[in-house]
Amino acid sequence: MTKNRLYYLLSAFAVLIVAHLIHEMMQQPGVNDLPGGFEEKLSYRNENNTGPIQRIYIVTVKDTSSAAFESYGDLMPHSKYGLTRVYFFLTGSELPSTLVPGERNFEEKYDRSYFAVYEKSAMGQRGFIKNKRHAAR
Repeated sequence: MTKNRLYYLLSAFAVLIVAHLIHEMMQQPGVNDLPGGFEEKLSYRNENNTGPIQRIYIVTVKDTSSAAFESYGDLMPHSKYGLTRVYFFLTGSELPSTLVPGERNFEEKYDRSYFAVYEKSAMGQRGFIKNKRHAAR
């Protein structure tokens, strides 16, 4: 086997591997692929790039019986030593118009409207908690 032929064969093999990797990367599931009809309505990210970054999201859900809440939360951006919090509301519920950082992220009157919250804390610890104050529907 000549050097040129070996070079072309290895080059073709490398191109096939790269094409396969790109194809696999493009096939990864995203938040739009999850069941439940999720729609992000509002988000907040603090401007502090030197300390803990807080990300807060308001998301509506159409079908709570088939929704993959924890998977949705896991796919949201998260920074080491930061906090990511996702509040889930039913589609058509009254939603907050602003979000603020801290323990309380919106006005108290919306506490009965959201039915669950997903939180990923500073060291990557995550949890999904149903809201006990959620009004029965």
